[in-house]
Amino acid sequence: MWFVARATPSLAGSFPGSGAIAIALIVAAAAVGLAGLWEFRRAQTTLNPLRPGKATALVTGGIYRFTRNPMYLALATALVAWAAYLGHALAPLGVALFVAWMNRCQIAPEERTLTALFGDEFARYCRTVRRWI
Repeated sequence: MWFVARATPSLAGSFPGSGAIAIALIVAAAAVGLAGLWEFRRAQTTLNPLRPGKATALVTGGIYRFTRNPMYLALATALVAWAAYLGHALAPLGVALFVAWMNRCQIAPEERTLTALFGDEFARYCRTVRRWI
């Protein structure tokens, strides 16, 4: 997003309060991400997103009652904060690309692995809790 903003300065702009909005979004992102990490630690399961097959527990409590992917939601929220800070017309595309990439290349494979590990329990969880928000 930063490179696009630098390459096309004519599309840059600012709006009142963009800095405060960016800070508030970063704080929210940190809170959501840390809540997700906390629940994984409490469940004593892997934090490594590259090794979902090492999961020892299906975490469904805490922040996971509202979103299946709070850590990815935190990253997306941080990108929204960065887009607000940049104030560039094309910056939101970076957020959209991140979400699309994560859905296809990270979350879908993770969910296949979790389905294999936890079966019906994970399927029920997916029916009641949204992937993002």
